[in-house]
Amino acid sequence: MLVSFEGVAFSYGDNLIFSGVSFAINEGEKVALVGSNGEGKTTLIKLLIGQLTPDYGTVTRKNGMRIGYLEQNGGLQSDSTVYGEMLKVFSSDIAAVEKLSSLSRALAECDPSSHDYAVLSAKLESTQKLVDARDAFNVDVKIKRVLNGMGFEKFYERKIEGMSGGEKTRLKLARLLLEEPDLLILDEPTNHLDIDTLYWLEDYLKDFKGAVFIVSHDRYFLDRVCSRTLEIENKSLSVYPGNYSKYKILKAERYALALKEYEKQQEERAKLQAFVDKNIVRATTAKSAQSRVKQLERMEILQKPYTPPAPPRFNFTYTQQPYERVLAVKNLNLEIGGKRLISGGNLDVVRGRKLAIVGPNGAGKSTFLKRIISGGDGIEVGRYVHFAVYDQENANLDPENTVLAELWERHVAYGQTEVRASLARCGLVPEDMDKKIKSLSGGERAKLALCVFENEHGNVLVMDEPTNHLDLPARESLEQALKKFDGTVIFVSHDRYFISAIADSVAQIEDGLLTAYSGGYEGFIAAKQAAAAEQRRMEEAAEREKYDRERKESYRSKKDRAAEAARKAEIKKIEGDIAAAEQEEAELNALLVSPEVLADYKKSASVAAKLDKVRARIEELYARYEQYL
Repeated sequence: MLVSFEGVAFSYGDNLIFSGVSFAINEGEKVALVGSNGEGKTTLIKLLIGQLTPDYGTVTRKNGMRIGYLEQNGGLQSDSTVYGEMLKVFSSDIAAVEKLSSLSRALAECDPSSHDYAVLSAKLESTQKLVDARDAFNVDVKIKRVLNGMGFEKFYERKIEGMSGGEKTRLKLARLLLEEPDLLILDEPTNHLDIDTLYWLEDYLKDFKGAVFIVSHDRYFLDRVCSRTLEIENKSLSVYPGNYSKYKILKAERYALALKEYEKQQEERAKLQAFVDKNIVRATTAKSAQSRVKQLERMEILQKPYTPPAPPRFNFTYTQQPYERVLAVKNLNLEIGGKRLISGGNLDVVRGRKLAIVGPNGAGKSTFLKRIISGGDGIEVGRYVHFAVYDQENANLDPENTVLAELWERHVAYGQTEVRASLARCGLVPEDMDKKIKSLSGGERAKLALCVFENEHGNVLVMDEPTNHLDLPARESLEQALKKFDGTVIFVSHDRYFISAIADSVAQIEDGLLTAYSGGYEGFIAAKQAAAAEQRRMEEAAEREKYDRERKESYRSKKDRAAEAARKAEIKKIEGDIAAAEQEEAELNALLVSPEVLADYKKSASVAAKLDKVRARIEELYARYEQYL
């Protein structure tokens, strides 16, 4: 066990965040923590790592446990390069390899009969064991595996200080993976990851030896990685076996059972009370009534199961339907800052289509959406199209405005009651109405932006990362509203669950190409897998063709073929001799550091002399080998 909570309670002043929290995290376990925004997930993490102290209860941590913590939007700060920063993780490993090399050189120059030789041999053996245990010779392989998986394969020498916030967060995560802590805590790790990186990270975490504790709104991510789910709700914590999908089923079953037991008890109490009320004053039945009173008093009262607040209720409508062809992208060339994003792109969008735009970070997805809205060369917008636009940064909101004024000023014909009702449906409570937008949380700002977006009544909805900052209930509500919407939706998202639920077609931007796929997200994935398989088949065919061609080109006379056969035979013989000699060298090395040889000077000298002869033999063999290559 790495961490355990026993009856933990915590408050900020008079505001109780949660109480009676008990759970444990075991070694190697992958645990999810879910809950609506504001329920206390980040507070629980701070208690877990020791930044906060509980008001009641205990938090116990395993002695010597190493914790790695990725805060939400917590980037890596450094003046190093990407690769240089990752090397710092392995400073002790690199030092061990250098020490091993130094000891080897010193041992080679030392008199085998001396006491120093025995001491150096022992140190060499100890250091070799450390290097092997840490797999220190593979530092470069480890670093490149993680950096490539996290999307930094082209940026090894890039300075970190000039990177964006999202890139620094990804790099912080890369460093944490390389550090291999006993407990890795990830708070919204998927926010800045594209789809390919998400798949890579999921596979990496499934094989990660340490425990992982994840707070995330990415349901695919939780389903693929986690085997247990914790939920904070109504100031308490519940534990469910299984991933997110299993948790949803178990929670619904648990609620239904608790509600049934509560209602059954309420009926029973009502019957008992009715009997008491009817018979307590009658002399003939008073004794029976008193018995019912005692029965009521002994009964342990069940609390009605908690029903969470209703999630936002989004509803997208429009007044005029556009023509059948909503959008045509024809031979589009798109670039930004001198970088070509799309070359000769073509795409048709018909009325009612729900199109997801996907691609790696930096491919140009958001820029493409902006070009659709602004128009220009390569973009043809159909008649009667009315765009409604959702910007992932919510840049269209005035930070100095209040929540109420932001919507009302856009729709002055609305009455105040209508404005408040619209904001309330989108999840903003009365206390939010007079708040300035700059003081809102990310989730509150996203709900306001969606409310503004909804009231634009567009027949073509253009959305850039609409699920950012939304908790799971809000995401699911948005999904339902978009599925019900009979207009056109064009959106960018990294949320695969959301894409799968909404999209009936996918367009990918990658390596300057705009490629359309039908069949929704599942069809897109299947097509990508088929393309990858075909690419492998073509590469294998090309390799076979190259091999056949080289065989034909290598046809020579009988004398040349005999000479080549003799050369290959000699090479094979030398390779066998080298392998045998290196095996003998390894055995002599092991014998040289064995206790019985180290204790006997004559044996040590004899073994060392044999070792010198074998090494000379190996050098001679390699020299001959090079002559034949």
